[in-house]
Amino acid sequence: MKHLTLKIILLVTLMIPMETCTTSNLINIESSAMNIIPKPQSVKPLQGTFVIKSDQSLSLEGDFVHPEFIKASLNALLPGAFSSNAGGADVQLRIHPDQSIPSESYRLEINAKHILLTAGDEPGIFYGLQTLRQLLPATVENQTAELHNNAIPAVLVVDSPRFGWRGMHLDVSRHFFPLEFVKQYIDMLALHKMNVFHWHLTDDNGWRLEIKKYPKLTEICAWRVDREHEDWRKWSPIEPGEKATYGGFYTQDEVREVIAYAAERQITVIPEIEMPGHSSELFAAYPELSCQGKVIPVNPGSYWPNEDILCAGNDSVFTFLENVLDEVAELFPAQYIHIGGDEAAKKYWETCPKCQQRIQTEGLENEHELQSWFIQKIEKHILAKGKRLIGWDEILEGGLAQSATVMSWRGEKGGIAAAKAGHDVVMTPYTYVYFDYYQGNPETEPQAIGGDLPVTKVYSYEPIPEELEPEEHKFVLGAQANLWTEFVKTTDHAEYMVLPRMTALSEVVWSDPEGREWSEFRARLTELFPRYEILDWNYRPLDEE
Repeated sequence: MKHLTLKIILLVTLMIPMETCTTSNLINIESSAMNIIPKPQSVKPLQGTFVIKSDQSLSLEGDFVHPEFIKASLNALLPGAFSSNAGGADVQLRIHPDQSIPSESYRLEINAKHILLTAGDEPGIFYGLQTLRQLLPATVENQTAELHNNAIPAVLVVDSPRFGWRGMHLDVSRHFFPLEFVKQYIDMLALHKMNVFHWHLTDDNGWRLEIKKYPKLTEICAWRVDREHEDWRKWSPIEPGEKATYGGFYTQDEVREVIAYAAERQITVIPEIEMPGHSSELFAAYPELSCQGKVIPVNPGSYWPNEDILCAGNDSVFTFLENVLDEVAELFPAQYIHIGGDEAAKKYWETCPKCQQRIQTEGLENEHELQSWFIQKIEKHILAKGKRLIGWDEILEGGLAQSATVMSWRGEKGGIAAAKAGHDVVMTPYTYVYFDYYQGNPETEPQAIGGDLPVTKVYSYEPIPEELEPEEHKFVLGAQANLWTEFVKTTDHAEYMVLPRMTALSEVVWSDPEGREWSEFRARLTELFPRYEILDWNYRPLDEE
């Protein structure tokens, strides 16, 4: 697979103040002529074109965190030399800290003489580059393409995102994906100005993260017997003595590599460590952490109902989890740690003497309050590490942890309840953004888990529920799509399930909802497909209308 390399050139403007997206002197036009996705807040066509020449000069000004990455990207596009005379360079990029310029916003001006890209921070510069990238011919995605004498249309773009959380999730437990594909997945997010990569690293079908203190997690819990030739829901029993050969894990050095790769592309990597349910893979090596105390081989297929659960009455469970979270907190610089919390069956808690004693000792009413107690105990440890807890909407059951953020997946009800209680929310309802669902007729589509989610429905999604009052809108951080991989075994299949539905979501979370119209978006989307093809990204073609 080819990987996204910024192949564009920026520039910055002399101290020209950044107009807001509603400034009267900017003409909002249908941006289909520019074929930019996500649609910018404001686009004004100018006269003429900027012609790419071999002797043009480039300059970067300001406090860049990743200057070498930017320079290497620029050199991949233009052979021009970097100039110390910033104001006189043909292509200028400048970070201009200014409280009047919102974070992640940018101003891109292209005229016959120069390209000027200005922003208040490096993310804004990066997003401006993605816009410039889409204004260039699709052949820019080919690193060996000759771009000299190509013309870029003159234009003024003033742009900023609607939401601060623009996310994509990838499940690597059900099926393990190699490091290079994880990087490519990040490249896909970057092109679309997405800024959160939610890495689902642990679940019933495999543990994927090296933890130094517990080597059995990757020696045993990362591997399962191979049933890839069978239907996920109908796998045959594990034979006595059968070796576990399917799986894999990421070393901590590989994780650092992914984090650094994402950071260059202005993407935050958020790890997910599932608890107290969806944790049966642990019991292949650490059965004492369960209520049953029995060894359970890592499941090679569907595990439902997933009744095995971490024992909430066992203090050693919390010692284990805190040690794991200590390494996770040290490894991942992100503000959040995702702890799952979903689909935690209480069957064994109901009959476990230790769990029942915990309910009595802590003065809890029932097993739902026991889960809340469990989550709150974990949250205290996460807060002590300088992080914040985020979990699926089941963490609302029995009472929400003090500063927890809710990821609302079972529709929007949980997100609405959390926002009304003053908690931050990320909307990820399965009805709109579960990309493991079918995109069309199941008889002609690759196998999926079920459902019906065409790209048109994704594009129609509105992350702010009508039930929220205007003053509650601020608690909706944004939205995210999830790719669960029970039926997604290959990288090509993963790409197909994501594109172009992620493209549609990128506009939902970046652009203003007013004026969003499918046929106009469709026209721009079809112009993006040649880039996917040059990048060797598999995608689902649009249905004929």
